[in-house]
Amino acid sequence: MAFSLPANANGILPDRMIAAMEESGLILPAFPFVESQIQPASLDLRLGEVAYRVRASFLPGPDVTVAERIDELKLHEVDLSDGAVLETNCVYIVPLLESLALPQSILASANPKSSTGRLDVFTRVIADGTRRFDMIGAGYHGPLYAEISPKTFPVLLRQGSRLSQIRFRTGAPLLDNDELEALHQREPLVDCDNADLTGGVAVSVDLSGEGSDGFVGYRAKRHTGVVDIDRRGGYAVDDFWEPIRARPDGSLILDPGEFYILASKEAVQVPPNYAAEMVPFDPLVGEFRVHYAGFFDPGFGHAGAGGQGSRAVLEVRSREVPFILEHGQIVGRLVYEKMLAPPQTLYGTRIASNYQGQGLKLSKHFRAPG
Repeated sequence: MAFSLPANANGILPDRMIAAMEESGLILPAFPFVESQIQPASLDLRLGEVAYRVRASFLPGPDVTVAERIDELKLHEVDLSDGAVLETNCVYIVPLLESLALPQSILASANPKSSTGRLDVFTRVIADGTRRFDMIGAGYHGPLYAEISPKTFPVLLRQGSRLSQIRFRTGAPLLDNDELEALHQREPLVDCDNADLTGGVAVSVDLSGEGSDGFVGYRAKRHTGVVDIDRRGGYAVDDFWEPIRARPDGSLILDPGEFYILASKEAVQVPPNYAAEMVPFDPLVGEFRVHYAGFFDPGFGHAGAGGQGSRAVLEVRSREVPFILEHGQIVGRLVYEKMLAPPQTLYGTRIASNYQGQGLKLSKHFRAPG
């Protein structure tokens, strides 16, 4: 089956086109795709059978392969075929089961899956000859690798585990300010008056405690047990997290090196013909990092897909100094891109999406209280 794009194609490729890319040899999996691996606007990437513990993170740079850099920096190998624990604050490189043979009309970008970010597992995708993480240039032919560094919890991984997602795009699908304003007028992207749409939809943090029995988030505990990345609902919240109650002044002091799960004040939505991404927060505004995992699929928070009232969950880590967050403070921006075509299935519709309709919610690995 030959894969082709319409003339002047411009957009994120949907699920059925991702499947067609695999059938045409543009995506080369070592093993056939598994159920739910293709998402509405992205593809989950699977880990291979070995993890290489390396001395430090790296980018290969032009004309250098990742394999060559691994040979220079490797400390030892970890067999993932039957599962193995990756320790915190160590750096591992894992060849992925998917490689690419992209045409010049298609480029790709990667991001951690939502569940990966909510476990504070720092994950990036690397390609041969690249100078940037998570970016795969048009026309790239070659393997893909995951850089993995658990920051809070040691994690149990195995061959086939999925930590990252990849999106494929053609043209220039990013909405500019005028297009974003027009979309917001047709289908409100956030449920607030006077939305700030400059450079993307502004997302602020909810520290009020309203509607959640006075709780505003969770702080990760240190020195916990191991989290099996493929085990759903297998862990008690209290063994890994401390709940955070709202303060009367609506503030929260972020301690350096600690990891927090918070939620957005706004309910957000992604209409069916669009995809969104949380972009990095402006470092000039505050000494903290928000949202490791950034992809929002078509249908997230959309009433037609059962997601009305969905909040963005914020994975927050302070950097070098304590920092005070205030209720309603802007902590990130959602940028929107056009889909090349509507996906066959929206997020939350018949695909058992974990976070549709969510409020303040931990990753799928933890049991709901009660």
